[in-house]
Amino acid sequence: MPKPQAAASSRRDRGHGSGPRIGATIAGVPRHRPTLDLRAFDLPRYLSVLPLFGDLDAPELQRLAQGCQLRRLGRGDMVFRVGEPCEEFHVTVTGQIKLFAISPTGQEKVIELIGPGGSFGEALMFTGRPYIINGQSLTDTLLLTVKKHAVVGEIERDPRFAMRMLAGISRRLHGLVRDVEAYALHSGVQRVIGYLLRDVAEGVAGDRPMKVSLEVSKATVASRLSLTPEYFSRVLHELESAGLVRIDKRDIHILDRARLAAYPGG
Repeated sequence: MPKPQAAASSRRDRGHGSGPRIGATIAGVPRHRPTLDLRAFDLPRYLSVLPLFGDLDAPELQRLAQGCQLRRLGRGDMVFRVGEPCEEFHVTVTGQIKLFAISPTGQEKVIELIGPGGSFGEALMFTGRPYIINGQSLTDTLLLTVKKHAVVGEIERDPRFAMRMLAGISRRLHGLVRDVEAYALHSGVQRVIGYLLRDVAEGVAGDRPMKVSLEVSKATVASRLSLTPEYFSRVLHELESAGLVRIDKRDIHILDRARLAAYPGG
């Protein structure tokens, strides 16, 4: 079995390849993104389904919506760059956002992939410091930006709002700690298997076929897992040869979840 390698890919994402497709229709968001009329977007309703804002009443949601901005981004558009001021946080409504850093040698390291419903930038927004990583759209994306002044205003009106913000930031920190633990303690095969099974609900029968659809490049996902693209591809084909998955272009069919989870090294 090949040994895992640290990711060293600086290739730009082309919008093809890897990363589980997350979510489908969100409240008030049509499926066909290119034809979405932002004037008809029900922003207060959308805010109400986000965990951070779920307890707000209608007047509070309307007030918060006034401090928000919706933006359409094309594939490859930058959301922010290192060093730019951070006076807001963001929510991916549709599409996919890549958070990444660039090494002194120009190599790219993907920190996180943010799919529909995912938020980012909350903690940094409160520090008063500029962005320390880059954000870029991997696909046609609808992005919601929530301004700091709007968030601070709600915190001043209701301290419970601050507790929800802290809970959200804590969940995100916990996820990042788990990622660091996985990189340090798990083999490359374990990382790939964990990635494929990350969205599998508990209690799903182990012999039930499942599918993970990939919509960003293998280089991007490999960098996210701290692997080289070549190693990531070899592991996928190794799992296919073992009869655990079937690869069909951008779809990975998980043939036996229990066997995949118990695969040696996984």
